[in-house]
Amino acid sequence: MNTAASENVKITDSTPEETGDRVRLKKQLGLLEGVAIILGIIFGSGIFISPSGVMNEAGSVGLSLTMWIMCGMLSMIGALCYAELGTSIPRSGGDYTYLFEGYGPLPAFLYLWDAMLVFVPTTNAIMGLTFANYVIKPFFPDCDNPDQAVRLLAAAVICFITFINCWNVKATTKVQNVFMFTKISALVLIIVCGGVFLCRNGFSKFMNPWQGSVTDPGRLAVSVYSGIYSYSGWNYLNFMTEELRNPYVNLPRAIYISMPLVTIIYVLANVAYLAVLTPHDMVTTKAIAVTFGHLAMGSFEWIMPLMVALSAFGGLCVHVMTSSRMCFVGARYGHFPSFLSHINVERYTPTPSLVFLNILSLLMLFTSDVDMLITYSSIVEAFFTMLSVSSVLWSRWKRPNINRPIKVSLWIPITYVIVSLFLIVLPCYVRPFEVGMGVGITLLGIPVYYLCVVWKTKPVWFQNTLKHLTFTIQKLFVSAKEEKEEDIWE
Repeated sequence: MNTAASENVKITDSTPEETGDRVRLKKQLGLLEGVAIILGIIFGSGIFISPSGVMNEAGSVGLSLTMWIMCGMLSMIGALCYAELGTSIPRSGGDYTYLFEGYGPLPAFLYLWDAMLVFVPTTNAIMGLTFANYVIKPFFPDCDNPDQAVRLLAAAVICFITFINCWNVKATTKVQNVFMFTKISALVLIIVCGGVFLCRNGFSKFMNPWQGSVTDPGRLAVSVYSGIYSYSGWNYLNFMTEELRNPYVNLPRAIYISMPLVTIIYVLANVAYLAVLTPHDMVTTKAIAVTFGHLAMGSFEWIMPLMVALSAFGGLCVHVMTSSRMCFVGARYGHFPSFLSHINVERYTPTPSLVFLNILSLLMLFTSDVDMLITYSSIVEAFFTMLSVSSVLWSRWKRPNINRPIKVSLWIPITYVIVSLFLIVLPCYVRPFEVGMGVGITLLGIPVYYLCVVWKTKPVWFQNTLKHLTFTIQKLFVSAKEEKEEDIWE
């Protein structure tokens, strides 16, 4: 990209929907919506799943809580780096855009390849299945939920949320604002009930907090991944920088407000869990929130399945919205078919990318073994996140004079990169299959990149088929392809 243009980025609070013949995403998201997006995607179903995994690998109450604090601090450090990236490169796409700017098209494509193949559809499917399981569970209290019913309801909710995102971005953010406060209320309820239980029954479960602590560094790294899964989403607002009003101010403010709040709530929620449940209970339960409600809430235990379902619904809603922008930007750079960079003329939403990700998410519902995919994808995603943060250091060296409204101290990205390297390397001997599968699928993207992106002299029949498909879609959508950085951000 042109360095001079990057140094003179100009953004107004009211970018029009159309400039000449070009249609763009509207700047209609403020600070509240930004905070709601971060909290909405983080406060999904993770806090109702991950505590069991963290406790299983940590082994003790004290080490488990320490891991949750460390995960919050690591996420906060990463978020500060992303604040610099998001304001110095104010374009949608998040990690994809930062990797493209820092290291070129191949790493950016590989990130998009992994994200679209596993990260995004798997997360959508998990949230949809979580919602479906907790909605259906009250109707089958004494037996397992019917598998087909769960999958059908999950598919229905994924399609419904995709439709809302295709219809209107503002409607999506209004829904998200409501669910943000609902999810916070659910966590506050857990914290209050746990506090009351703790006051009534004493602190005996916290008397020997380090008993049974695990010392294997590989297992501790895996426990961090379980915790980070609950914190995942702190970088998703960066996918929507083009739609954020006054991003130089609202992006960092949204991070500063949301991340400390998330860390405090998560630590207190785990204290509440541990006040009611033993470490063994936390490891063996399949639904920690339901077990907690059964022991601590009495006749009001039905509230917990409802709250978990609402949390999963809200997290899925914002995840579908933000991840579609990554696909949208990738198509603008030519790494995905060009029709995925089109915008609905009437709704100003990236409908083709939303529909594309919806199809991939539905395909993920045909398999029930998503745990292994989550394990491998978490490690691979951590690698690309580390690369994105390292691009801060690379940019400081290669382009020291570009405009940086936010400039973090160098020790912040250096610390994040070093810690991430250890977290990526250590699980190799604990989870060799998952790591190997992640590396293999990532490397598979290299020949795909050269075949589909670099190779320009494709057979005529292939080019004609693609042109016909693009022409058909252009009847409904208008291209939003970025021509030159100077024109876009002038």
